[in-house]
Amino acid sequence: MEDAVLLACVPALALPADRLLGEPGLRWHPVAWMGRWLAWAGERLAPRVGEPRVLSDARVFWFAALSWCGAAAAVFALAWLFQAWVLTQPVWLAALALGFFLKPQLAWAMLHDEVLAVERALGESLDAGRAQLARLVSRDVSQLSPAQVRESAIESLAENLNDSVVAPLLWFALLGLPGAALFRFANTADAMWGYRGVRGGRDWTWAGKWAARADDVLAWLPARITALLIALPGGAAATLGRLPAEAGRTPSPNSGWPMAAMALALGVQLRKPGAYTLNPAGRTPEPPDTVRACAIGSRTVLAATLCACAALIL
Repeated sequence: MEDAVLLACVPALALPADRLLGEPGLRWHPVAWMGRWLAWAGERLAPRVGEPRVLSDARVFWFAALSWCGAAAAVFALAWLFQAWVLTQPVWLAALALGFFLKPQLAWAMLHDEVLAVERALGESLDAGRAQLARLVSRDVSQLSPAQVRESAIESLAENLNDSVVAPLLWFALLGLPGAALFRFANTADAMWGYRGVRGGRDWTWAGKWAARADDVLAWLPARITALLIALPGGAAATLGRLPAEAGRTPSPNSGWPMAAMALALGVQLRKPGAYTLNPAGRTPEPPDTVRACAIGSRTVLAATLCACAALIL
């Protein structure tokens, strides 16, 4: 029982490691390794716009799907082999090692600091705020107003609470380190391949479809858990009935849930110009709301970590 409790503390060990150690260098970061392979494979799978098409849409889709599955299986197998070896070591060493290797699958400290940095940059100038936001989001930031920059930063915080913390912790609780690594691969593949049209001179309509749907499936439950963790402790329980409708305003089946929960918890509206407005009756967010959003995020991360530890004991 003592050994089980120690191993159940792995998420609680990974969280302070995330804050104290920061992100590994790109040379050593497992997610960066995944990204390099995805970039290499994507150049060979997604057809370049304007060049003669060699493969039909169906073949592009299946080649990309099989490539995703093969790489995902390799990531899962490597993590499983490492975990199986670690678990043969003394339990204290196994717990430390698993916590150390779970940490790169989480990115709360960096996300928290980057969002606050957007607010600080906005205090200097609009251009500085836009430049800092560009580190967080892939959308064009050049025409965003100060309020829209702030809204985008809060949206990114809420969405990535799921992608960078809650979902990896859930999959770790279910499948151990291989589960967390598999989710991070799927999420990274969606970020790099999962576009609905042209990006970077390549057509991802079919090359990225499998990656996008796989991420949707793996993130479906965690996204809703993240929304609950955001809403319940912050006095927003009365708004839970509004969550499905608000989340449904976004085209994504998952990202709208934590973003809508954050909008309701803060009492603000969050907008993506030309796409959606969450909590349209809310006020425009102000500088203190960014700090409040980060505080809600910290509380959500702590709750998710404790839930993961408890699930591993049961």
